[in-house]
Amino acid sequence: MSKKALIIIDYTVDFVASNGALTCGEPGQLIEEKLISISNTFIEQGHLTIFAVDTHYENDPLHPETKLFPAHNIVGTEGRELYGGLSELYKQSEQLPHVNWMDKTRYSSFVGTDLELKLRANGVTQLHLVGVCTDICVLHTAIDAYNKGFEIVIYDNAVASFDSDGHAWALRHFKNSLGASIKTI
Repeated sequence: MSKKALIIIDYTVDFVASNGALTCGEPGQLIEEKLISISNTFIEQGHLTIFAVDTHYENDPLHPETKLFPAHNIVGTEGRELYGGLSELYKQSEQLPHVNWMDKTRYSSFVGTDLELKLRANGVTQLHLVGVCTDICVLHTAIDAYNKGFEIVIYDNAVASFDSDGHAWALRHFKNSLGASIKTI
């Protein structure tokens, strides 16, 4: 049996709230209940659960996203806080040893982080991915997971994007090109 972990990607105020700096808006808001349910199940069952959160500094001239997107998830701002009920779930469980916060500075949760080391140290072979944006950070994390040999599970009703075409394309790509299992809860 595969040992599994959950990665909750970028479910923050800036990416989900109606007034967020780079929001996917309603599509992101509509997945909140499912995302919390999945997260709660993983936490209660003692599976490694990682909150991977985009981290930026204002007007960073060296970061490629500075030219692509409005400033978002700036350190020290409300925009970088977890959105809605997920924030409370994290606060209730952050002291548990299998619940981890992880700052990331690129689309993929693997780039520039110790994610792979943490997963390997815990014997994880199967990654479950939820969050936003389906066709950006979730996609890049899934591609890196595939290239590192992890099994991938995507919950189609717990990922969202501000680009509905990109969202649909990414779901097909997960299944057809990465061999991911697509689940609906």
